[in-house]
Amino acid sequence: MTATMSWTARPERLRHLGPNWFAAVMGTGMLANAAATLPGLSHTLHRAAVALWVTAALALVGLATAWTAHHLRYPEQARAHRAHPVMTHFVGAVPMAPVTVAAGTLLLGPPILGATPAVVLAWLLWSVGTVLGLATAIAVPYRMFTGPGAAPDAAFGGWLMPVVPPMVSAAFGALLLPHTPAGQPRLTLLVLCCAMFGLSLIAASIVLVMIWSRLVHHGPPPSDTVATLWIALGPLGQSVTAAGLLADASRTILPAGDVDDLIGLATVLGVAVWGFAMLWLTLAAAVTLRAARAGDLRFNLTWWGFTFPVGTCVTGSTVLFTHTGAYLFAVAAVLLYALLAAAWTVTAACTVRGLLDGTLPTALAAIPPPEIGGAREEIGRRAEAVTRAA
Repeated sequence: MTATMSWTARPERLRHLGPNWFAAVMGTGMLANAAATLPGLSHTLHRAAVALWVTAALALVGLATAWTAHHLRYPEQARAHRAHPVMTHFVGAVPMAPVTVAAGTLLLGPPILGATPAVVLAWLLWSVGTVLGLATAIAVPYRMFTGPGAAPDAAFGGWLMPVVPPMVSAAFGALLLPHTPAGQPRLTLLVLCCAMFGLSLIAASIVLVMIWSRLVHHGPPPSDTVATLWIALGPLGQSVTAAGLLADASRTILPAGDVDDLIGLATVLGVAVWGFAMLWLTLAAAVTLRAARAGDLRFNLTWWGFTFPVGTCVTGSTVLFTHTGAYLFAVAAVLLYALLAAAWTVTAACTVRGLLDGTLPTALAAIPPPEIGGAREEIGRRAEAVTRAA
């Protein structure tokens, strides 16, 4: 009965397909990419990584097709998603999905596709995702700056989604540097990746301060958005990964002495950021466990925030192990990957179950918008006037 209702309701379900669904591609692709970079990768894990990369690639094709159909059939709903003060931030998942699959194509695809087709496909996916990511990093903050304004307690992890895509492009763009013609083309790509690294790092740092302030002054977020706290690990772990990979990739461009200096700088920066990432992971885990003990942790698509961000900490730890030789980072990479695999298994199972029983995709109406700052300020002014009159 449930299955029949799910199939007959499919056109209506397509109406509610939002950009947040691309986070499933990100999480699955990162599970594959992180496995491909783990120290001491086993043959069995490699085969599992290939299967996950293929799954992420097929999911990307399916979601891109469905999302295009959604925009053509329900343009008013697509506009509602872009205007919604919560959903609009998850547009950032759209560009990160193809970039994540592009990295897997380079790391895992050549034996299946062939070396040249894998590089061509990776370039195509990375280019599309990078252009969309830069557009997202501009458009969504601009909408926030010129919109009605948000309440002081409105900051949440989702605010990071629009500004993280350039960092993802910078990290995985480093993998394309060896496949770029030597000379100016390769130097240009390196400079662009470094610029995207800085763009995203500074913007994400500003948002992280706002989220920390929100937590201190207003307490933990609502239970439905607790998982978004984990999104903060994304720019942290990905910055460590990007800095290390870009430093390594510069070997074919810069003089040896400059490369050594760059690797040293990337390592010092990486260790410092990695330490803060572990602090944030601990705090996010504590808040999540608190919500779980209270019985308030119910599944929704924000649970995919448990996957990709943790995966960036895996790759960041692996890069630091490569540069320092410290077993601490190798052990951390393996333990974090175990956490990533567990989170992906639970989240993927809940997502599939939601698809089968018809409860997913979730209607936009089920996503409560935060309070609008202007309205709240007006209420405060009226209350102050009443107090003075009394």
